Amino acid sequence: MQALSFYAGKTAMARIQAEGLTPSMFSAFLGASGGPKWFVLAGLDKVVFNEFMHKSPQHVDIIGSSAGAFRATCFAQDDPCAAITRLADCYSTLVYSEEPSVKEITQKGIELLDFMVGKNGVKEVLASNTKSLHIVVARCHGLTASEKKLKQLAGLALAAGRNALSRRKLASSFTRVIFSSNKKGFAFSEKNPIKTEQGLLTPENFLDCLMASGSIPAVIEGVKNIAGVPNGTFRDGGIIDYHFDMKIDTPNLVLYPHFYATPTPGWFDKSLKSRACHPKSYDNVLLIAPSDEFVAKLPYAKIPDRKDFTEIPAQERIAYWTRVIKESDRLAEHFLNVVEHSEPGQFIKPINLQR
Repeated sequence: MQALSFYAGKTAMARIQAEGLTPSMFSAFLGASGGPKWFVLAGLDKVVFNEFMHKSPQHVDIIGSSAGAFRATCFAQDDPCAAITRLADCYSTLVYSEEPSVKEITQKGIELLDFMVGKNGVKEVLASNTKSLHIVVARCHGLTASEKKLKQLAGLALAAGRNALSRRKLASSFTRVIFSSNKKGFAFSEKNPIKTEQGLLTPENFLDCLMASGSIPAVIEGVKNIAGVPNGTFRDGGIIDYHFDMKIDTPNLVLYPHFYATPTPGWFDKSLKSRACHPKSYDNVLLIAPSDEFVAKLPYAKIPDRKDFTEIPAQERIAYWTRVIKESDRLAEHFLNVVEHSEPGQFIKPINLQR
């Protein structure tokens, strides 16, 4: 059984077929939103930077939204494997009260990120000369900024309607804000431009930015007035960039470990099967994802998701997630086997962006 599937855009495919798979051909890394879905990538995450990317002599841009921002922060630290392990251990064993309030879930999230970053994580990320971290958040406009649930839900419904008409119309409800650990910011282009602001990550705003990127609407409190950018209420970066639909401006290729073979642009696009990412966004991307056969053999024959918190009893859920994390080591083994193969191009398929 092939545990891992490889997909590449046109430029990425041509280069890999000509040169093989080497760390030096990747100058950017992408991390998608998805909450507990990322457990299926935990084993792979532990080797991508510790045993593969660390061999690259060039600078790497690491961008993520929501859970992808958490992973990106782990990768940008001095010991990515240790950071990923802390995140996996703490996140997979989270237990809430029977009917948790927004405040309880928010507090547990803050504690999780404090543990993941550790004592020196912020200093390590901001001091790095070889890796730049970019965290995506969404500034809310109108009703989406309210912490009153009914108002916020009304704002989200309006945003969903606007998005259904055009992805560009999301700008009426949200502004994308990208916080970067370097002063140059993050360079990209997109077919349907959405208003974007850039901010600098600092010791003062780092954890606020990270928390905001994972602040799921109507589930977790938004973060107010992040230092370094205009005031506002900031929420989950996945609202705009769920799986990303942007072409990253990078000198080489983009490595994208993902839960699925086909990305979805934004959070509101999940139900819009006709809303696909633009081919140019993935021209220079190598996307790797668990195979259907691998997923079928997981407990419940599925990747973990946020519904598990309410649909599976806590101890049963923790056992399930722990098993998935353990099984994910097989993805790491498969990845390294393909990397070391004399002709890795034979394992790579053209990326299919039609959902």
